[in-house]
Amino acid sequence: MVDRPGAEGDLRYMRWALELARRAEAEGEVPVGALLVKQGQVIGEGWNRPIASRDPTAHAEVLALRAGAATLGNYRLPGTTLYVTLEPCVMCAGAIIHARVARVVYAAADPKGGAAGSVFEVLGSDRLNHRVLVDGGLLAGAAAGLLREFFRRRR
Repeated sequence: MVDRPGAEGDLRYMRWALELARRAEAEGEVPVGALLVKQGQVIGEGWNRPIASRDPTAHAEVLALRAGAATLGNYRLPGTTLYVTLEPCVMCAGAIIHARVARVVYAAADPKGGAAGSVFEVLGSDRLNHRVLVDGGLLAGAAAGLLREFFRRRR
């Protein structure tokens, strides 16, 4: 069963993910946030932390998945929805598939490395043992604006 809370729920969770992205930005990280939800309960959250943690895998999605797995006491996360402010990369898409996440809702597309259809189609591939439902573009303007402003200041 896929947790589909409807437009209001999706908006609420994506706004929460945007707050997590702002937390990453405040820490000097690329502003990406992620939230993992099961049956209307937040079971994991994460924001980009590869610089602070000196860990190239410390993307927001991976941290949210780790937190969710710890909450449930299981590395499999069926029936969950992952909300993320940027389309997942190939690494994160692989983790999402291995965790058996049911659905991903992302805000901004990633035209340079997105693995949910922008560059690669990993999450919906019929060549893999699990397919993830994907909804993209929710609050895309807000998420893209946060990223643009972050990189503008860094230049």
